[in-house]
Amino acid sequence: MTQLSAAVPVNQEVPARRNAILLALAAAFGGSVAPITVSLGGLTGAYLLGPDKSLATLPVSGFTVGVAAGAIPAAMLMRRVGRRSGFVVGAAFGILAGLIAGSSVVFGSFAGFVVGLAVAGFAGAFVQQYRFAAADTGSPAFRAKAISWVLTGGVAAAVIGPQTVIFTRGLLDPIPFAGSFFAISVLAAIGMAVVSLLGGEARAMPKRQVTSGGRPLAAIARQPRFIVALICGIGAYSAMSLLMTAAPLAMVGCGLGEDNAALGIQWHVLAMFAPSFITGSLIARFGKEIVIAAGLTLLTACGVVALAGIDLMNFWLALILLGVGWNFGFIGATAMLTETYRVEERGKVQGLNDFLVFGSVAIASLSSGHLFATVGWAQINWVAFPIIAVCALALVVGALGARRRTA
Repeated sequence: MTQLSAAVPVNQEVPARRNAILLALAAAFGGSVAPITVSLGGLTGAYLLGPDKSLATLPVSGFTVGVAAGAIPAAMLMRRVGRRSGFVVGAAFGILAGLIAGSSVVFGSFAGFVVGLAVAGFAGAFVQQYRFAAADTGSPAFRAKAISWVLTGGVAAAVIGPQTVIFTRGLLDPIPFAGSFFAISVLAAIGMAVVSLLGGEARAMPKRQVTSGGRPLAAIARQPRFIVALICGIGAYSAMSLLMTAAPLAMVGCGLGEDNAALGIQWHVLAMFAPSFITGSLIARFGKEIVIAAGLTLLTACGVVALAGIDLMNFWLALILLGVGWNFGFIGATAMLTETYRVEERGKVQGLNDFLVFGSVAIASLSSGHLFATVGWAQINWVAFPIIAVCALALVVGALGARRRTA
């Protein structure tokens, strides 16, 4: 704390902490849309399609694609109008998404439902920017903690989303699920109220010199540090998505039941976000590379446990390891990325990063169901190992290169 106080005046650090807390609260509501989508998107798709269920999971994929498609527009909009105004616009898309999705269920439109969840994903791209907004203010030493604080909102989202489903899915009986999708609009409206309270740099209109100039994007992307951060971010998130999406199908296929599958996902989501209370402190103490390496080790352990058997505890333990491994790998990679750009460059760099990360996650999500149907659960775990190995290799090469440059 002595070093932090010397580097950054208290009157600058306090607003940064306040904004991080507000963004964590907003993430609790905005982030709860994803559990609602994952838990009900396929069931609602099957309900709307009738006898042919082959495209039942398309709405869930539409949500993931929406996140990827919104990454760059979200970053560019906030670069122009500021964080607070941009987040308000994102929440407005969330309100619209709930109205489209809920109305589509009421009127029996599968295509409209897919569009509604894609718009929800587009709004989710703004929610993903919360972690960058928290890191943009305060000291360099506070950045990892700020990112961690925002992701703790996911712990609350893991509870708010499923509980929203339980309390609202029957509101418009005999039409199932419509109430839960209308509830997305309510959650987005609460998130809008929270982000409107952001202050400091997140509130102000960006200055001209902050919204323009800087190095070309290609020059930034050629930095070894950027490449390592991007590879590790993509790898950790894609491996997690690949295994998480297939796990419920595998559990039901092994006769463990839908309730156990739902509980497994709940523990997984909690494991994804609960470590965020300490991840920032671990990064501050041990460094980004060590924390990312720990995450990759846990992801590897997930695959080993999953391959060891198909009992209930194998699945649950594997999903918990998968969640914690993602947390360390993704937060570490995000914190590393913040070292690669200047203030005037952050919008385009953050947008490019999220577009590439969530584009890869969308591919992993779309591939998971097909791989499960064609090669099975065990082979999906084997597919994850090379992804983790590429991340580990990038981390080692990056560390060796940095050592040579400083020698």
